[in-house]
Amino acid sequence: MGHRGTVDRSDPAYAGQALYTPMRLKAYDVFVYRFNMPVLWRCPKRRLGGLYDEHVSGRHLDIGVATGALLDRCRFPVETPALTLMDLNPHSLEFAAERLRRYEPRTHQANVLEDWGLPPASFDSIGMMNLLHCLPGTIESKAVAFDQARSALAPGGTLFGSTVLGKGVRHTRRSSWMMRTANREGSFCNTDDSLEALDASLGERFPWHQVEVEGTMALFVAHAPA
Repeated sequence: MGHRGTVDRSDPAYAGQALYTPMRLKAYDVFVYRFNMPVLWRCPKRRLGGLYDEHVSGRHLDIGVATGALLDRCRFPVETPALTLMDLNPHSLEFAAERLRRYEPRTHQANVLEDWGLPPASFDSIGMMNLLHCLPGTIESKAVAFDQARSALAPGGTLFGSTVLGKGVRHTRRSSWMMRTANREGSFCNTDDSLEALDASLGERFPWHQVEVEGTMALFVAHAPA
């Protein structure tokens, strides 16, 4: 597994990942985890970290890795996890892989809305943190990522993640402004993403799932069939 090179600008998924240049990645943790998360989306970083600590496995696939900050601090259940990082953005993959080099992670550049090109039933956990709101389309069309996850998970494996919702949660004046701005610029596509649609999409694909709301964010967990 490895990088496939530059991303096609005509790809609908291009805009959602284009923001992550090497320079912006250096400021990502401060901007996202110290401002956006607690102030705008009203969901502290520790809630996301808690999902990792509870559900990450020794064979983990992380998608939409950003800087790798959450994986850097999480408690793996084994000393030497088999860690795979997947992203469409090569800069994010390089940044996160360097940060997590003590685990010797494998990197895989792929579009989460297309065939992942990964062996079926090869992971016991998959993380999709802060990913869905950056993808083009509706929750119903983005849910192809859940189909891919179900295939990539081993029996009884766990999918977990988070996303900023546009509907079904209470936005403040500040968060509404930021969400409109991000959607206009193309880094977000979540104006019509609703809590109900997310809950239904997970329920159609997994025998058990749970969705909790923190501020404007949905935190979800789903188990693959045993």
